[in-house]
Amino acid sequence: MQLYLLALNPTESVTHGFLPAARDRELDVTLLTDRPQEHTGEAVSGAGDGRLEVLGCDVRDAAAVIARIAAHRPPDAVFTNSDHLQTQAALAAEYFGLPGKDWRAALRAKDKAEMRRHLAAAGADTVWAGEIAAEDELPSGLAALGEVPFPCVVKPREGVASEDVVLAADDAGLARLCAEIRQRRPGAALLVEEYLPGELHTLETLGDGSRLHELGGFRTLVSPPPYFIEHRMTYVRRHPEPVREAVLAQLGALGVGLGACHTEFVVQDGRARIIEVNYRAVGDQGDLLLADLLDIPLFAYVLDAHLGTPLPSPLPVRTGGAARVDYPCADRGGTLTAAPGASDVYEGEVRRVYRPLRAVGERHDLHHTNRDYLGALRTTGPDQQSVDRVADGFLAAQRWEILP
Repeated sequence: MQLYLLALNPTESVTHGFLPAARDRELDVTLLTDRPQEHTGEAVSGAGDGRLEVLGCDVRDAAAVIARIAAHRPPDAVFTNSDHLQTQAALAAEYFGLPGKDWRAALRAKDKAEMRRHLAAAGADTVWAGEIAAEDELPSGLAALGEVPFPCVVKPREGVASEDVVLAADDAGLARLCAEIRQRRPGAALLVEEYLPGELHTLETLGDGSRLHELGGFRTLVSPPPYFIEHRMTYVRRHPEPVREAVLAQLGALGVGLGACHTEFVVQDGRARIIEVNYRAVGDQGDLLLADLLDIPLFAYVLDAHLGTPLPSPLPVRTGGAARVDYPCADRGGTLTAAPGASDVYEGEVRRVYRPLRAVGERHDLHHTNRDYLGALRTTGPDQQSVDRVADGFLAAQRWEILP
């Protein structure tokens, strides 16, 4: 069977998750990317067995994706785990009559302004939000927002990974932050929205178009405002019933139903309020953690859904156990001169996996996003106390040194 996989830069999810899963399912994989030179050697070695080819394509253009596939081999599935390419993959799948996400749901998840409008129109939740369109100059765009409730959050309308997501305290701060973001992202559409305080949580789901399975979620530790950098995700087996029902109702209103979905929300006065919907598997190695903890072929299940194969019901997930993932993070720009290497060890019944995300000798500016991550520490074990003890011990014993 022929799988077309749309990708930008190589990610852990693709190289250590979806490509090995495609190999296990004996799929022939054609990876379409606008960066073919980056998908060579170890970056794509997970497919193996000569079943992988890499083709250049303007994957941000749905018409270009369709044309490239039509001129190549007939597809059995079109899939992506990229935030940026969900709508394109959904449109291509629909064009070829294949199982796929509703492109409207994919667009609503990606376009945060449209997500807010749609949830409000459906009566699911209303969050004050105003949009500064790409063609709007800042002075007039800001003026058109009207009376903004402060503090508020400003972010790129179609951004990811907390990139340029900042809390603004007043009109002057909002104008300055919008100008700074526009300087880094010329012509970017911006969203200004009500700040939703509260502890950040996630719900992880997996659907085959007929049933949406819950995989649990995470309780996320983020940096203090004005930035929102995720430093730790601790696994939660099951959220309280009213919270689950509210989040699932909002996902239903958006049309989420096929494949993996990573939804971030806060609980405010007992109400679950969505921050954003990422219509793909949880990233930054959270998906690898889930597959290990739940002991299921998570990546293969996601591909199965896009091939039209019904998922087991119920999913044969392992119950019990605890897990968390930590992200040592740079606190300044400079050159990384000392850091621990990769490791995968057991301390009793607890498994500790550390993977560097920045090489010693590399120089980086400070971004106030997950681009500041120095590594990812995945810890799984029989109970939360054991997991916390091992993870905290590792982080306390290591040294990450950054020099100007």
